[in-house]
Order: sequence, then structure tokens, then C-alpha cells
Amino acid sequence: MHFGPLTRVVLPAFVLTMGLAACVPVAPTADATTATSASTATAAVELGGIKDFLLAQSEALLADTADLQAASDRYFALAQQYNGDYSALWQGESAAVAAELAAARAAWIAASPAYERTEGIVAGTPSLAHFDVILDAGASGAEDPANAAPIDLTLADGRVLTRPGNLFGVAESTLWGTEPTYSAGVEADLDGDGAIQFSDSLPDANVLKAAADALHATAAELLAAAQTWQPSQTDAFTALVVMVPTMSEYFASWRDSRFVAGDASTQRDFVVISRLADVQDILSGLQVVYAELQPLATSANADQAVMVSAGLEDLKSFVADIATDEAEGRRFTPEEADILGAEAQNRATALTGQISQIAALLGIEIQE
Repeated sequence: MHFGPLTRVVLPAFVLTMGLAACVPVAPTADATTATSASTATAAVELGGIKDFLLAQSEALLADTADLQAASDRYFALAQQYNGDYSALWQGESAAVAAELAAARAAWIAASPAYERTEGIVAGTPSLAHFDVILDAGASGAEDPANAAPIDLTLADGRVLTRPGNLFGVAESTLWGTEPTYSAGVEADLDGDGAIQFSDSLPDANVLKAAADALHATAAELLAAAQTWQPSQTDAFTALVVMVPTMSEYFASWRDSRFVAGDASTQRDFVVISRLADVQDILSGLQVVYAELQPLATSANADQAVMVSAGLEDLKSFVADIATDEAEGRRFTPEEADILGAEAQNRATALTGQISQIAALLGIEIQE
């Protein structure tokens, strides 16, 4: 996901609902009894399930990035034996190279969804949002200086990659050869199918090692932050209000990716896992957030609380159905992707309005 870090401006939740009111179903107005019970529930609600979820996924992310780092180190060691002569490396160690790169790719494929499941919480929480920029959301300095990931990578050979982008993107584009400057420039039949196809090339071992090291180190920092973080009601509602209405951006990224645009795509990332899978993972994490909040929401307006729960599930099912069609071989056109993205965004916008209304009833501020 590519948007800038959250600006920490505190607004009353009712302000956020004004622009959305026209598309939000009208729910029954809370009476004085409901308002009193809502106030009591606001004081009593516990959000430990959100922290438990974040910790579990962050621990999985740390383990997966450790595997990526280990495989990248082994590949780097092989390249060092050949003094950076990648043609000689492939000729002399093709089986070992193919095995280490397969292991590195598998670790990346495991790590990415582990993070995506937390992204709704991390990117939607002001105190944690900087991790999202570094790990998954920040652009490169060349693409978007204002929203660039605030990191440089110093390589083992002394080179420095200044503002190369988010770490998942750098690692992916190195492993799958979609960024030419991160490639060793040597074609290699890594899958042994007898043909040179997409991603059949050797990565620059220096770039891969630096990206894997930084990714693992940042995953460790995220886990440490998660261990000390105590989610508040404002954090939870903010995550929902900030992250639910991001469908159009994800669908635009999907439209421009190889999953829709094919070889015409110029994206260097999102080439391995469809953005549709990412959206489902993010929504799954947001469902965990809302499940913790639902008793509180029910105390404010029981009917609307149920509507929000159903709306989250319907939105995820909508995306899942498209993903199923894609997995079964359907290739969507860019025009279809835009139509589907507009529908997803309309659903998400209405849903966000409902969530904002509940927060307003409870007197809970949203930070954006």
C-alpha cells in the first residue's frame, strides 16, 4: 500500500461522518438508556485480543524474515566464493544457487502475508504507522520523495542505496528480478524447466543481503513495539476508519500489476502475491479489531453494530470471490478492475460511515 504516514490530527468522530452520511444506512437512534450503557461499556471494554493477534503475527513475521535472512546469507556466501563473478557462480554452483534462491523466495512468500494480516492495525495506528512505511508502504525516493520510506541500505561492497523504497518491495524486486539495478545481469534457469522465463535471473547478492538484513531487523523492532503497545479504543476505531476505506488504492495497484496487466506491467513489486490476497489479509486483521470492539459498539447501537460486522464480512467475501476467479484462471481487464475497485470502495466508504457514527455515539475520537 502506498500512502504517506498518518498525520496525527485529532478530530471528533462526528466530523468524519458528515461527508459519508448520504451513503450510510440510517440506524435507530440510541436512547438515554443505551447512551448510559455505552458509557459504562466504554470504560470496561478490553482490547487484549487485538494485541494478542498483533503479537502472534509479528512473531511469525520475525521467524519468516529470519529464514529469508539465512537463505540470503548463504547465497551471498556462494557469490563471495566466486568474487562476484555470477556467470561462474551459476556454472559452478547452479544446484546450490537454485536451492538457496528457492528458499529465500519461499521465506518472502511466507513473510508477506504475515505482515499483511497486521497491516490494518500497524498502518492504522498512529504510534505504529511508521513501520508500515518502512516495511510495506513507502515509495522510493525517485518515485515519490514526499512519501519515500525513510531508509537507506548500505551494501556489503560499500555501495549505498538511497531511499530505495519499502523493504518488502526491495526484497521482492531483487528476488524476482523486476528491478534491473538489483540484478546480477545473469540469466539462470532457476526452476529447471529448460527455458528462460520471467524471474529466471540471478539477484545481486549484496542487495539481497542488505534488504533481508534490514527486513529482519525492522520485523524485530515491530515486535518489540507491539510488546509494549497497549491498544486504546481510539487506536482501534482509528485503525478501522483509516484502513477500511482504502479499497480503490489496492484495486488500482492490482490493475497495474502483472496479475491484470501481464507483461505490460511496469510495477516492480506485487508480482508474486495478488493484491486481492493482500486485501483479504488486511480485512481479516480488521475483523479481529472490530470483534474486540463489537460489544462496545452494541452498547451504543445494537443494530448498527451488527451491520458493521456483516459489512466487513461482505466486503471480504466480495474480494474473495474475485480472487477465486483469478486463481481459477480468469484474467481481468484493467477496465473490469476499475469497475470492481469502484464497487469495493463504495462498500468500504459506507461501512466507514457506520463505524464513524458508532464512534461518535460513544464519544471516541478518531486520529487521522
